[in-house]
Amino acid sequence: MDRTAYFNNAATTFPKPEEVYSFMDKFYRESGVNLGRGRNSSVSKLTQDTRNLLLDLFHCPAKKVVFSPSATEAINIILQGLSVSDNYNIYISPFEHNAVTRVLNYLQGLYKLNIITLCVNEKELTYDLEKIKYQFAENKPNIVIISHASNVCGIVAPIKNICTLSHQYGSINVIDMCQTAGLIDTDLSSNIYDFVVFAGHKTLYAAFGVAGFICNGDIKLKPLIYGGTGIDSANPNVPDTIPERYEVGSQNIMAIASLYAALNWIKKTGIDRIYEKEKENHNKLISVLREYDNIKIITPSDAADTVGVVSCIFNGYSSDNIGQVLSELGIGVRTGLHCAPSSHKFLGTFPAGTVRFSVSYFNTDDDFIKLKQALDYIDENS
Repeated sequence: MDRTAYFNNAATTFPKPEEVYSFMDKFYRESGVNLGRGRNSSVSKLTQDTRNLLLDLFHCPAKKVVFSPSATEAINIILQGLSVSDNYNIYISPFEHNAVTRVLNYLQGLYKLNIITLCVNEKELTYDLEKIKYQFAENKPNIVIISHASNVCGIVAPIKNICTLSHQYGSINVIDMCQTAGLIDTDLSSNIYDFVVFAGHKTLYAAFGVAGFICNGDIKLKPLIYGGTGIDSANPNVPDTIPERYEVGSQNIMAIASLYAALNWIKKTGIDRIYEKEKENHNKLISVLREYDNIKIITPSDAADTVGVVSCIFNGYSSDNIGQVLSELGIGVRTGLHCAPSSHKFLGTFPAGTVRFSVSYFNTDDDFIKLKQALDYIDENS
């Protein structure tokens, strides 16, 4: 069976580093037990070491790490756990995932919320900081939620600038780093970042089943889920301590082990090297796509301020039709709305969506050769 040329890394990175596969296998054979439900110091140590590696990656040793099964659950823990009331001004980027927008839609059924979109220049696809400054002055931000990088068009938000502005008004700032954690070297030590969400299986190169958030620890959230935490079992309430307050039920120790191995690989390889290699592959991708007159690139043509995510429209074909053809030709992509309809409304590609190509550190020259052959076939048969 021919290997698929994989260009769907925004959904999940593949392949993973060999170190992740080998460590998971070894760990599960030797140490696959339930964290906090028995005496196994190696499992407890690995879990704490994984938290420490994350804090080291983000240069924020004083902060707290909370694990969850997915980034979607992490966002729900945060947004449903915050104390929200009527007339709250909640700012979001135009590029938020349904993991954010559907929670806000639910909360709007409970409270009279003002959901305001941060100003982005529609032509240049850049955040307009002067207009955002004016927005905050006109309507004081209570909560600001920003995707660090869009999963549809890849543009990177200037989170430090925006959070510095919103923090002056006492805003709670929530950053979604699912497309950038482990890829863009980001210092989260400042208290302007209240909650930062990560997904292990994406740019952190771990397995499915581990995600979470990094927090200052000074904002007490209402628990989303209640149950056993492995400590303080006589207490009828969930503990107040972090992470136990939000890590309810058995943790996915295998997934945490994969994250431990992946973080060590990132540390050994170097985050700057990983970014440079993805940028190299990103530029190769754009170069290939530009060869075809029947392909319209929706995302910024300059890869300087974007991650390796490129959305396209193929003239005369729906995104789903192209996705099916590419799949049959051994090319892995994602089509449609990418769980981010608000992004497509902003980009003018709703409701049809786009064909999304996304690269990683591990894309090879053979992948690009195979992609070009597939695009030649589509062009010749159009």
